[in-house]
Amino acid sequence: MPDPVTPPAAATTPTTPGAEHRLVDVPGGRIHLVEQGTGPLVLLVHGFPESWYSWRHQLPAIAAAGYRAVAIDVRGYGRSSKPSAVEDYRMLALVADNVAVVHALGEETATIVGHDWGSNIAADSALLRPDVFTAAALLSVPFAPRGGPRPSEVFAGIGGDEEFYVSYFQTPGRAEAEIEPDIRGWLAGFYAGISGDTMAPESEGSLYFVARGGRLRDRFPTGPMPTWLSEAELDHYAGEFERTGLTGALNRYRNIDRDWADLAAWHGAPLTQPSLFIGGERDASLAWMSDAVKAYPTTLPGLVSSHILEGCGHWVQQERADQVNRLLTEWLDALSAR
Repeated sequence: MPDPVTPPAAATTPTTPGAEHRLVDVPGGRIHLVEQGTGPLVLLVHGFPESWYSWRHQLPAIAAAGYRAVAIDVRGYGRSSKPSAVEDYRMLALVADNVAVVHALGEETATIVGHDWGSNIAADSALLRPDVFTAAALLSVPFAPRGGPRPSEVFAGIGGDEEFYVSYFQTPGRAEAEIEPDIRGWLAGFYAGISGDTMAPESEGSLYFVARGGRLRDRFPTGPMPTWLSEAELDHYAGEFERTGLTGALNRYRNIDRDWADLAAWHGAPLTQPSLFIGGERDASLAWMSDAVKAYPTTLPGLVSSHILEGCGHWVQQERADQVNRLLTEWLDALSAR
């Protein structure tokens, strides 16, 4: 049986009523998860730099709709295991973690939902293990099949005299040196910088590019926090990363070429299970990957519906919690009715 876990202290973590914390064994160690409700399993996978807590609004809504909602801390985050080797954060390992979580919970199949990096993890989990993941909802980052050339070469060529943030994250220790002296301040700026209601005008330069010799945070907005993020919620995110550091989270970016090699057998492969896409109108991911969205009839032949939320930035399930809850539960109910 999964091990119960004492939730973080109430003084630093807003509660999630009705949810239960557990640890389950996976090939690379243990995964911390939070579950609520009973019924068909829905696995929720977060992105960078977040945790299971980014699904705090979805857990009760999905549970109330008649499903077993389970949000994980991805390997390297929160209370999940944090292997030391960079290669231990490759996509194949994260897919194996997700499969092991499903089985540890006594289930054979699940619907998987992912945001940001979690969208990629959810898509690849469904692509590699269609026997386990029977449907996939992708938030913020559109699905794009494995292609070429090598990702690090592509990202190195973006930005001209400036450095694309994915390239900036590649060298171990470099981004950590920027972030870890002031984790709370850095997170506040990063969350605000790509939130629909607080992002800076394009005329001030893109947050996703770093001037030579500069830092990512040099372009963070200095105004108020996003309306979706309270001081207590920011405290929770900051507290988790102050305890763990950022290396485990950043190692996901440091495996892009390794993933490209590992997934060669799935080059160009479509994701055929029933799927859902939800993006934010003001999210740069949507602009960069507009061709991927246009290709959905070919790459996502099982797409049930696609939604772009007006005025929304990158953090869709937190910025537009009620709207995302409705779209997710309607999609889940449609799947159940098939």
